[in-house]
Amino acid sequence: MIGIFCVFMWYLLMILYMGQIKGVFGTYEPITYKTGCSLWGIIFITSGVSIIRVTRHPSHRQLTCAMLMNILSIIVTIISMVLTVVELSTFESVSYRNYGQAKLGREISRVLLSFYPLELSVAFTYTIFGCVGLCRKNEDIQTAVTEEVEDAF
Repeated sequence: MIGIFCVFMWYLLMILYMGQIKGVFGTYEPITYKTGCSLWGIIFITSGVSIIRVTRHPSHRQLTCAMLMNILSIIVTIISMVLTVVELSTFESVSYRNYGQAKLGREISRVLLSFYPLELSVAFTYTIFGCVGLCRKNEDIQTAVTEEVEDAF
């Protein structure tokens, strides 16, 4: 859900910044817009899909894939947070016509910045539970092999 929200916010930012009129001071194009930072929400969507697949059809391979996607989500969230903080800490003057669009874009970046800790905590939680699930599966396999060997004697 958070990934879908980020993708929609990126779409809003794209419409907002593409509609700028080139003024005396140029247009406002922040670093998060240039890198497509909110578009990285696709990684969170993919991570959520992999978690749903694991819960429906658990296997060692899918659990590993879901855990790796969550680790990738954590990395992307940290990079997004850093880029957004850099964007919000620097503000170059823009032409009078584009000032309102730049101000609205910065407010959207603040909203996205408030969602990044939530994304980070969700991905971190699922990563921890994925590690626990992998450890349990390995213990179950070892226990089953040990019981088979003991039964053979």
